[in-house]
Amino acid sequence: MRRKSFILFIVISLLAVLALGCSNQSAKPAKEEVEKEANQQVSENDKFGGTLIYGRGGDSVKLDPVNVTDGESMKVTMQIFDTLVDYEPGNTKVIPSLAKSWEISEDGLTWTFNLEEGVKFHDGTDFNADAVVFNLERWMNEDHPYHHGEFVYWGYMFGGFPGIVDKVEAVDDYTVKFTLNTPSAPFLSNLAMAPFAISSPTAIKKYGEDYFKNPVGTGAFKLKEWRRGDRVVLERNEDYWKGKAYLEGIVFRSIPENTARFMELQSGSIDMMDGTNPNSIPQVKSNDKLKLSLRPSMNMGYLAMNFDKEPFGNKLVRKAINHAINKEEIIKALYAGLAQTAKNPLPPSLWGYNDDIEAYEYDVEKAKELLAEAGYPNGFKTTLWAMPVPRPYMPQPQLIAQAIQADLKKIGIEAEIKSYEWGTYLEKLENGEHDMCLMGWTGDNGDPDNFLYVLLDKDTAIVGSSNNYSFYRSDELHDILIKAQKSIDQDERTKLYKEAQVVIHKDAPLVPLVHSTPAISLKNEVMNYIPSPLGIEHLNNVWLKK
Repeated sequence: MRRKSFILFIVISLLAVLALGCSNQSAKPAKEEVEKEANQQVSENDKFGGTLIYGRGGDSVKLDPVNVTDGESMKVTMQIFDTLVDYEPGNTKVIPSLAKSWEISEDGLTWTFNLEEGVKFHDGTDFNADAVVFNLERWMNEDHPYHHGEFVYWGYMFGGFPGIVDKVEAVDDYTVKFTLNTPSAPFLSNLAMAPFAISSPTAIKKYGEDYFKNPVGTGAFKLKEWRRGDRVVLERNEDYWKGKAYLEGIVFRSIPENTARFMELQSGSIDMMDGTNPNSIPQVKSNDKLKLSLRPSMNMGYLAMNFDKEPFGNKLVRKAINHAINKEEIIKALYAGLAQTAKNPLPPSLWGYNDDIEAYEYDVEKAKELLAEAGYPNGFKTTLWAMPVPRPYMPQPQLIAQAIQADLKKIGIEAEIKSYEWGTYLEKLENGEHDMCLMGWTGDNGDPDNFLYVLLDKDTAIVGSSNNYSFYRSDELHDILIKAQKSIDQDERTKLYKEAQVVIHKDAPLVPLVHSTPAISLKNEVMNYIPSPLGIEHLNNVWLKK
């Protein structure tokens, strides 16, 4: 790197890496099992072989990474694809991947990436600068012939079409230059996110609109079979550029009920599972064939209230609902202590968290007063949508919905619980068909922007592709968040995000419910699994003890 570029690289990259210091401190991998395993004397050859059966709560929706917005899809695409940069296992530090190094101009507008050579896509075609340019142009250009899909994450993280990226050019076969319209503090950490993995241009052209079910990447595993609603089967990429994975394959099985999934783990028909019910944890600990891994917490489960549906455009109604829900009881009954009450949409493990915010305390009488002041002294009827599958931040969503339903009834609100198949549920939320809905978010990159902008900015409240399920549109909040995106001053960004949380608390567009510590249960034979605070991880270094 040139000296000046290297210096600026340190300055700006710290905003995507060092700036994550607070989250990294809280987002340590569960070391106990890892360290125990590291001390075992096992030859390298003995680690190879076997198929990992991974039980999960729902099926993938799509496998075209840039068109994926749900964690169940990302669990799979993480194995099939690589990104230009990646996160260190177990935390959010940005490290090289398909790009082995990078340089930044003094003004922060030009990023030059030096790519790995000799890398092949699963279809045998070359990964090179042209492939990167093809992918970026497909993402950012709505007129691109293969711009099939909604490209929601591109809009969220890079400001739309084209957004903050002005152009992407191939300098030579293995050098790519990004030119930005404005400096972007989270740019590097955003590029490491799973949706921005690099696909085979040849495969995209071959499959067209069906590419989402025929993914071709450079990753450690290849798609072998996808039985919708049942399983996704991956096989090892024998020519993986980082060295072949230990596992011969992975089977992601969809088992919606946590209890049923846990029974399959106990019987030995699956090797690991996410979404362990908190009340099952004692059984895991007492079973000498199983072990427990706790995912570092970087999430929020919440109740969104749709501004476009009456009476949720009324701030007093939203504040009343905030006061009406007994979060402590929900955690006590349904999380077994593996959660803390939320008062902000940002988890306390992230830098920029505003602990000075005063939570809306559980107060039924206050809630009734606010509801009466809003013009609803006798309450009203509405619907409460609940997820059909367990999520890391909400392992038992139907029971949580019932608890909230009971709390709301105390202040006169009659909420009918509704649910749909997972893909349909997400689609309907994006379309704004709900009144209130349960949802949540696990951080993608360790930056506050990934929570506050993605979940609550007016730019993301777009009917048909929304991730702002409250359809909350605040010019005041928008101005703060855009200023924070463009700033390269860490102290200024921290101050701005704290201001943003004040605005959000004042407007009460949602009810922050919990920040959970998700539990993953595994057979003792599953070795070297390092849970990520981001909720998804590569599995190429996992192996099965024989």
